[in-house]
Amino acid sequence: MEFAQLLEVVGNGPVFDTGLLLAGAVDALDVRKQLSRWVKAGRLYQLRRGLYALAPPFQKVRPHPFVVANRMVRGSYVSSLSALAHHGLIPDVVPVTTSVSSGRPAIWTTPLGTYQFRHIKLEWLRGYGLQEVSPGQHAFIAKPEKALLDLIHLQHDGDAPEYLRELRLQNRDLLDVDRLEWQARQSGSPKLRRAAAFVARLASAEAMECEAL
Repeated sequence: MEFAQLLEVVGNGPVFDTGLLLAGAVDALDVRKQLSRWVKAGRLYQLRRGLYALAPPFQKVRPHPFVVANRMVRGSYVSSLSALAHHGLIPDVVPVTTSVSSGRPAIWTTPLGTYQFRHIKLEWLRGYGLQEVSPGQHAFIAKPEKALLDLIHLQHDGDAPEYLRELRLQNRDLLDVDRLEWQARQSGSPKLRRAAAFVARLASAEAMECEAL
């Protein structure tokens, strides 16, 4: 396969896997060797085994980190601090893209960023949806309430009032407190119920302060 052929096959796709190139009568070993050569030559980025992205100046679309994360681990979705920052609920810039899945925990450092995957139970893989994160690019991202609950669940002191205050939750009108408390009850986790109740109290106190102004 020539590099021009690869560019034609990949098109505007932000990332691609080896399987895209193995359709039809091709020599799989030869394709993999050629991919390895192009990585070494700086024409491609290898994100993990079997997953690649075009390197500048050949890439037509800059891959969004959330799209890359979804492709790194199938069945995962972006959550925790990454999703909270995306929704505008925390003021911090989050350098590592954090996702959750039912698979093993893992972390990859790639030319396109660092990607962390945390484990949660299969039955807890809900409360997320597909969103457009960049023109033509879509990713599965936790909804605000689920992102916060995932963070609390994964953080060993996530229900501590001090920790919840340190998050500096903002734009709380984007957070459905009733849904947050309902999801916490559905989880059966005392830790999540305590945290959700505290966040609800914070939101209520903030609302009262606004009314008093």
